[in-house]
Amino acid sequence: MDIRSLSAATGYAAARPATKADPEHAGPGAGGRLKESFENFAATLQQSEQVSMQAMTSNADPHALVQALAQTELAVETAVTVRNKVVEAYQEILRMPV
Repeated sequence: MDIRSLSAATGYAAARPATKADPEHAGPGAGGRLKESFENFAATLQQSEQVSMQAMTSNADPHALVQALAQTELAVETAVTVRNKVVEAYQEILRMPV
C-alpha cells in the first residue's frame, strides 16, 4: 500500500481544482447579470436621491417624487429579501453534518 495515497494533504490538493469556479461552465454572463442587478440597484437609489433633492428645492414634480420613492422602496425590499435568503442558505450549510 502506498503511503502517499493516505495523505490527507495529497487528497486535498487533488480535490482542490474541483472546487474552483470555472467561468466556462458557469453559464453565459452569470456573474455579469449579478453585477448588472447591483448596478441597477445603485442607480435606482441615486435617481431617487436626485429627485428627492429636486423636490426639496421645489424643482421636481411631486408625482415624480412619489414614484421614485416607491421604486426605491421596492428595490430595498428586494435587496433585503435576497440578503435574508443568502443568510438562510448559509445557516443551512452550517447545520449540515460533516
